[in-house]
Amino acid sequence: MKGRIHSFQSLGAVDGPGLRYVIFMQGCTLRCAYCHNPDTWEKSSGTEYSAEEVAAKAIRYKSYFGENGGVTVSGGEPLLQWAFVAELFERLHKAGIGTALDTAGVGDLLGARAVLHHTDLVLCDLKFAEEDDFRRLCGGSLDRVLEFLKLTQERNVPLWVRHVVVPGLNDSEESVLKIAAISRQFRNLQHIELLPFRKLCEAKYDAMGIKFPLRGYDECPAATIEKLQKVIEG
Repeated sequence: MKGRIHSFQSLGAVDGPGLRYVIFMQGCTLRCAYCHNPDTWEKSSGTEYSAEEVAAKAIRYKSYFGENGGVTVSGGEPLLQWAFVAELFERLHKAGIGTALDTAGVGDLLGARAVLHHTDLVLCDLKFAEEDDFRRLCGGSLDRVLEFLKLTQERNVPLWVRHVVVPGLNDSEESVLKIAAISRQFRNLQHIELLPFRKLCEAKYDAMGIKFPLRGYDECPAATIEKLQKVIEG
């Protein structure tokens, strides 16, 4: 099975526990207002690799992973290429390497079942807590994401929920408490991580001739994340 890949990161430390080999898949159907990687949207871009080739690349780093590290497949949206990811994760498990899926929870739910069969951890980006906001600012459906999260619970795959905080958009205590309430519906939840909105991506948008929807918003200070993280942790 072959898949289209945007890029690789040899030893990442922010896409799951421990040191990780991170694979960024090409293609995404969402158009999130704060997306940092618009260059991953187009499905036909990227470089084609076989699952066997990518597994071999990752296995070379196995000695660095330790007990907690492993491989994270991110995006774009990895579930759009679920058959490739499912085969890759199966190969990695056979090599004794832990797997994490970093997803927005959109894509083929039947395909997601195949991926989750060999997934040790799901990192799910829960964009907004209201369906209207999700449709307006991401171009997708919150209900679809909730169906995916139910599937992770059904399969008993450990879950981390991640949520980007944008000042003036979703940085109120009420907003993050809604995200926490949704997340805690799922018995497999282990962690809720708030992430600060950043604007380093502006140069990409400019180079691609695309309007950056949140250009007029401020970046999120570390103090805001610290305060809101304490709010949701009670």
